[in-house]
Amino acid sequence: MADEHKRLDSNVEGNFFVDATCINCDTCRQLAPASFEEVGSFSAVTRQPTDHGPVQQAYQALLACPVGAIGTEQSDKVRVQEAMASFPLHLEGGVSYCGFNSEKSFGANSFFIEHPDGNWLIDSPRYLKHLVEAFEQKGGIGYIFLTHKDDVADAEKYAAHFGAKRIIHRADLDAAPDAEWVIEGADSRQVMPHFLIIPVPGHTAGSMALLYKNTFLFTGDHLWWDSLQQRLGAPTRLVWRKHVLVDSIQKLLDYPFEWVLAGHGDRTRLPADEMRAQLRALVERRQTTRVLS
Repeated sequence: MADEHKRLDSNVEGNFFVDATCINCDTCRQLAPASFEEVGSFSAVTRQPTDHGPVQQAYQALLACPVGAIGTEQSDKVRVQEAMASFPLHLEGGVSYCGFNSEKSFGANSFFIEHPDGNWLIDSPRYLKHLVEAFEQKGGIGYIFLTHKDDVADAEKYAAHFGAKRIIHRADLDAAPDAEWVIEGADSRQVMPHFLIIPVPGHTAGSMALLYKNTFLFTGDHLWWDSLQQRLGAPTRLVWRKHVLVDSIQKLLDYPFEWVLAGHGDRTRLPADEMRAQLRALVERRQTTRVLS
């Protein structure tokens, strides 16, 4: 729980606040952008929410924060319960954001796909009773797709509870050495109707993206939406091999998609042609940088 005695000075006065345990993972800024911003090396409440929507978003951020760095001077139990019940947060077409980001993955986002042939968990949130029960009500989990070694978090616990198959690339297998399904090589593969696994090495040697229904692209830490610059972004540090990363970004031009659902960085939905233009612009920026460097 957040400690009011550690409340950051960058917070505006009012009920919601961020304390000094913040790891600046961006979770709160994604969920409640009207209230939270990055100030220095931390997130902070820069506008206190007053209307119902922003207040609920702020409580969602409080619950999703991986380190419990968000607090309130006075908590509204009804609003907390409403925010709790909103997770997993449905986005579109049976795809949801799980919430309850894990400190083990530095606050990475995770997602859930409802599918009649078995539900999928994309990376792992914290292992919590609320999510376990929510997943049970939706038919359990058949597969856990691990985009890369950094965002495994509590995948082993979810796999054990639901009897799910964890999917990870051979190059990142050290993060889940007893995974039930290991992907080899660099070729994309259709593993079942509507599900295409695309190896995208660069951030790590075993990074992978998952394309669902040619609409939803789950990208881990390979690709994200930069909400400040309003464009697609990709890592520039903590990169296994930069030239391989650029090639992997370019590889995605072969596939249509409308959603980018990232582990770190914001998510967004754009028309497929606009998304492709954004991706091409990112490739051009990175290729120019590679030539200049």
